[in-house]
Amino acid sequence: MKKYRSKNLKKKLERFREGYKNKQHVLVVCTKGINHRYRHFMKDFRELLPHSKKDVKCDARHLPLINEICEMKNCTSAIIFEARRKGDLYVWFSKTPAGPSIKFLARNVHTMRELKFTGNCLKGSRPIVCFDEIFDSTPYYRLMKEVFKHVFPTPHYHPKSKPFIDHTINLYIHDDHIWFRNYQITGEHSEASTALVEIGPRFVLYPIKILSGSWYGTVLWENPKYMSPSALRGIRKLNTAQKHNLLIQNKKVSRVRHKELTPVPDPLEKLFNYDDRKLLRKFSHNKLSSNHEDMSEVGTEESDNTIEYNDINEHIDEDIDEDNDEDS
Repeated sequence: MKKYRSKNLKKKLERFREGYKNKQHVLVVCTKGINHRYRHFMKDFRELLPHSKKDVKCDARHLPLINEICEMKNCTSAIIFEARRKGDLYVWFSKTPAGPSIKFLARNVHTMRELKFTGNCLKGSRPIVCFDEIFDSTPYYRLMKEVFKHVFPTPHYHPKSKPFIDHTINLYIHDDHIWFRNYQITGEHSEASTALVEIGPRFVLYPIKILSGSWYGTVLWENPKYMSPSALRGIRKLNTAQKHNLLIQNKKVSRVRHKELTPVPDPLEKLFNYDDRKLLRKFSHNKLSSNHEDMSEVGTEESDNTIEYNDINEHIDEDIDEDNDEDS
């Protein structure tokens, strides 16, 4: 126990002698109107930064007032999650109070609870921040890298930090987007046996513009390829409307073709009215009935004629028999 106490005293003395020099704090807040999913994402983001501080929700119309909050809480930088239309998330990174400030659009946001990765690291441990080589290619990427250097690394000898390095924060650039990944370092100290297991969260930042001041000032750089999510939704609605209009036009064309393909009406059908057709039907019916009666009368006459013919034959036979008797 004495040895353990002596070790703790030695560490405290080292901290006191070296001093907690890099006293950097990050203010992490969100604006009003944020939904539950982005709120959980902000909570995961705070857990990655043990040197972060939190505050109540702010109003997006009065972002420069955050400089005063940072001054009261002794924060050197700030991160604001700005929600719009309850579905679009904008992330601001700023160095307070002088600036600069960078505005990003967050895409493909996934919280740690959604991902359920097997990676795990000690809470409050200091990370290794790795940057892509493309960050050194252009001046605005260099400025972003410098701002990230003041936000993600945990200061040495911070009271809430642990003296361990067991995870890495990686920032890559692909397709004009900044991809964020958090990995756990597993295995022994040798390079051959070390492996990376993802922890989370995941998100992608699309840079929009860089301002010279903190939340205000002249625009140092602006992304020419950027289109707001509302504009993209408007384009999608126009495309769906165009498809609907094409369907209506095709229906009209099919109706016209159907009329063209219908048979031509017989001109003789309109010679007689409906009443005239009735009369014709009656006339034809009466004529058929009269013909039937005539045929029945003819049949009776023929039968009478056959009867008279048979009577004549009988008389002739009787005369012949009488003549034969006389001769004998």
